[in-house]
Amino acid sequence: MAKVIIKTKDLSKYYGSKNEIKAIDNLDLEVFEGETFGLLGPNGAGKTTLVRLLNCIIRPSKGTAFVNGHEIVKDDIEIKKITGLLAESPGLYEKLSADEFLNFMGALYDVPSDTLQNRIDNLIKIFGLQSRRDYLLEGFSRGMKQKVLIAAALIHDPSIVFFDEPTSALDPRAALMVKDLIKDLAEKAGRTIFICSHILPIIEELCDRIGIIHQGKLIALGTLEEILSSTGKNSLEEAFISLTGGIEERELLAWREHRGAQIG
Repeated sequence: MAKVIIKTKDLSKYYGSKNEIKAIDNLDLEVFEGETFGLLGPNGAGKTTLVRLLNCIIRPSKGTAFVNGHEIVKDDIEIKKITGLLAESPGLYEKLSADEFLNFMGALYDVPSDTLQNRIDNLIKIFGLQSRRDYLLEGFSRGMKQKVLIAAALIHDPSIVFFDEPTSALDPRAALMVKDLIKDLAEKAGRTIFICSHILPIIEELCDRIGIIHQGKLIALGTLEEILSSTGKNSLEEAFISLTGGIEERELLAWREHRGAQIG
């Protein structure tokens, strides 16, 4: 039986003076070692909040979670040593070159200097940044910055990698490269991958199991086939819309009817 590497227990994060905003609400979830797990949900569903909780960036309002046996409330330093994170809105020191930024990130994770330079060379080659490695990041395109940020998330060779909207701002060729990289991390390097996205094809193509989150609650969990079977739908898109409450066609057309009545 596969080892549970991420486990949440009644995990909750509330905001507001009276905790009226429930970003994550009593969430119970298990992710297994070596799998690629996809968390799917509408914008504002709680995906990024969950990733921030599991990476010890914010603290829970109640409940807890364990990452490879380490509790997020007590063992934040140990968790950060074994996880890599590509955040949805990451910070980037744009007055550094790509090489300097990766050296800086490697130093933060205490990567030995002899190992670090080889790793930087390999990552820069993988992402096709050889000709720009000594250029300041402020001159990079959004897609090129995304590549550097993904490299930074992998600089300390983490066993668990979190990707929050990993193909954001990438052109189709770069997005394909990132998807292939994620596959290699899972299949060849044995890494546990946790992907958050609202882009269905990415989750459908890459993930072994899928969780669907809505208004802070986990409303579906399983393989693609299990989710389709439980909802009676033929595609992940149809299942997602039925579970999260999609807008019906008549609602989409209502503005046209209303405008037509005003003109008439």
